Amino acid sequence: MRNVGHIALIALVVLVASSMSQAQTSTDLVAAAGQSKAASASLLQSQETELQAATAKLAELRQLVNEGLVARVELETAEQSLSLLKAGVEATRKRIADSDKLIADLRAAETAAATKFPLVAKTNSNLLVKPTILRYSGLSSWSLGNLSNVQSFFAATFGQSLPTSAVGQSSTHNRLGYDHRNAVDVALHPDSVQGRALIGYLQSQGIPFLAFRAAVPGVATGPHIHIGSPSHRLS
Repeated sequence: MRNVGHIALIALVVLVASSMSQAQTSTDLVAAAGQSKAASASLLQSQETELQAATAKLAELRQLVNEGLVARVELETAEQSLSLLKAGVEATRKRIADSDKLIADLRAAETAAATKFPLVAKTNSNLLVKPTILRYSGLSSWSLGNLSNVQSFFAATFGQSLPTSAVGQSSTHNRLGYDHRNAVDVALHPDSVQGRALIGYLQSQGIPFLAFRAAVPGVATGPHIHIGSPSHRLS
């Protein structure tokens, strides 16, 4: 599990990258994390300068208190201020370390998507590739009871829950007129790092899926990965 500081850093990076397209690459997010790290490094430099000055001032106050020239309450106030400055420095150093970890995680995920979970060759008879749709008919049976295995893979790989947008039948599928009772929709762009990793895992397990790179009128409302065999029209 990521700690609270790491989760907060991810939220900051997502905010920095919010103007990017849905088909974000890990390079975009690494750049955003790098910007966050640079801002923290600049802040750290000024904090350390302030801390150094406050430490020197505190030493002088101690001497003056010992000589009876300054009230002890002033020394206590300075000690409290110094403690706050030290806490701020440590917090900023932690944000920098979290930035480094996030960048490493993103690069590791990209490597995993490109190597550990490669796409099945297009010559595979079970794979249909079109500009907007990638369809894999699978080598094994699928049911909603198998979803926990996919969720476990995703959580172990990315440290977060599988972003499902529909598990089984939904109002959207009722409106479109499709039987989605034994399928799952995942809100990931198939060309994203997480999308490619999920596709690679599904193929490695022989699980059928459809990956939509864009909306398809009357079929898909937007980019997503449909786990399971293609939905049939409701009778």
